[in-house]
Amino acid sequence: MAAYKDLIGQKITKVTSNPGEPKTGQMWYNSTDGKLKGLGIIEAFSSSSPLATARRLLGGAGTQTAGLAFGGRIAPNASVASTEEYNGSGYSAGGDLGTARFGIGFAGTQTAALGFGGATPSKNETEEYNGTSWSEQNNLGTARYSGGSFGIQTAAVMATGSTYPTTPNATEHYDGTSWTASNNVGSARYNLAAAGTQTAGLIFGGQDPTVGKTEEYNGTTWSEQNDMNTARAGLGGSGTQTAALAFGAPNAAEKYDGTSWSTSPATMVTARGSIGGLGTQSAALAFGGSPALSATEEYNVSANVITAAAWASGTALPANRYRLTSFGTATAAVITGGTTNPPGGQPSTTATLEYDGTTMSSGGALGTARRGLGSAGVLTAGIVFGGSGGASDANVNNESEEYDGSSFSEGNNLNTSRSAICGDGPQTAAFAACGYKGPPGSNSNDFEHYDGTSWTNSTSLPSARRWSTGNGPQTASLVTGGETTPSGQITNTEEWNGSGWTAGGAYLSAFSAGASGGTQTAALAFAGRSPSLLSLTAGYDGTSWSTRPSMATARSMVGGTGTISSAFVTGGEISATPPLQTATEEFTAETTALNVKTLTQS
Repeated sequence: MAAYKDLIGQKITKVTSNPGEPKTGQMWYNSTDGKLKGLGIIEAFSSSSPLATARRLLGGAGTQTAGLAFGGRIAPNASVASTEEYNGSGYSAGGDLGTARFGIGFAGTQTAALGFGGATPSKNETEEYNGTSWSEQNNLGTARYSGGSFGIQTAAVMATGSTYPTTPNATEHYDGTSWTASNNVGSARYNLAAAGTQTAGLIFGGQDPTVGKTEEYNGTTWSEQNDMNTARAGLGGSGTQTAALAFGAPNAAEKYDGTSWSTSPATMVTARGSIGGLGTQSAALAFGGSPALSATEEYNVSANVITAAAWASGTALPANRYRLTSFGTATAAVITGGTTNPPGGQPSTTATLEYDGTTMSSGGALGTARRGLGSAGVLTAGIVFGGSGGASDANVNNESEEYDGSSFSEGNNLNTSRSAICGDGPQTAAFAACGYKGPPGSNSNDFEHYDGTSWTNSTSLPSARRWSTGNGPQTASLVTGGETTPSGQITNTEEWNGSGWTAGGAYLSAFSAGASGGTQTAALAFAGRSPSLLSLTAGYDGTSWSTRPSMATARSMVGGTGTISSAFVTGGEISATPPLQTATEEFTAETTALNVKTLTQS
């Protein structure tokens, strides 16, 4: 038997605290607590950011950190063509399929994918994806859907599937140009899963009737192998012929080692069938499912405990409020202004609260009561600007006030009076953008910089709007969304580099009156209206927006701020009676921690 040192490359060491980056398999003696410790391996599913479009019977390609989801069914007789790209954190929009369909066959990677077959009704269309758009290719020989598919874009396989009401057992190869027939599978079925390559493939599960049958493919012929432990259909699959993973339908997972199946201790968070799947046996992605779901889960075999990103309840406001503003961080924030009356009601408030992530406490009152105001800075050095007061939203002002951690003091005014305004940055390098000017009333594309003393006009935004969100300092600003009318929301994202504006990646949904936090290259936006209320949360990486876990309560005209990894939202307008609320939600991004175990004698 090999010695521990020969296996790991070092002896068991004596330490006073656990090492920060131990190797898998490493052991050490912690003299502080007198215990022998090591890393434990975990098999687990964890929730991730949802699909932007909920669906089932969809296709997938790629890896857990560079995946692709496309097609699918959203209603009994409705399919979608939408494509979404997964980056390991969330989904962003890709190019649509040329033909909307469900039960589509799939193979390849995020930047070189293949979609073929599908239904409403049975189809034989083949399309290739280049990382941006789909293009039509030569058709399958047999139109069908929900078959077993695997391989890469230039060497793919479609096996069995349904042509309703029949289930053919045909197999076809794709060589990057055209399809050719190969030997038939042994057991015709549909709604099955698959893994592997064109010369070393695997199909498993399925129905007609529901089976646990497994067959291996060597590029020419099929051979029957040991059945799955649980017969099922509508499952997801990932991996290779000798290291495959089956999951879903309903929530159990099994692993295949090239000979037999073993049940994994991991179970899915959400039991479901008609699921999409991709990845490897140790790092897989499960997404969508039946009924039309947006839920996504990551499966990992690792020495890390993964805690999924999520929103959780925080401390409520002492009174209902909306059209308010917030600045600072998730654990050191100022919440001020707004109105406590129902939509359309007045007056505005001067009330200010300080939030430490746990407790709401009273802060210094605004000098001028207003709603729809913008803000920037941190708890001990903040600034608020613009807004409207009085009986009409057209009564906009240009007031600026600075906050020092305990009270507001008058600062120099904006050059242009406006409400429904956005901004961000530190107190000495803040910006104010867009908004609503009045009377008589019009949308604004004005952009102003604050240097800690006064405001200066800068280059206007390309389009006028109100109720946008703003992120970053005045030399690297981000302005997202907004509206031109109460039902005229937009997806525009604009980036400012200190001298000019350029278009950024479009937001995932037309939206306005939300909140945000972060920077131009790492922003988080949440809540809003479109024109219906949104619970949508999205992250921006400087190029594109991708989904994050949704809030519990859809709302707009909220307060909230933070970073891409830690934020909060509070108050706002909801679709209930009464229409305003006090609830606060806190966002925490996904975290990982080593699974350090104390080793004991069994």
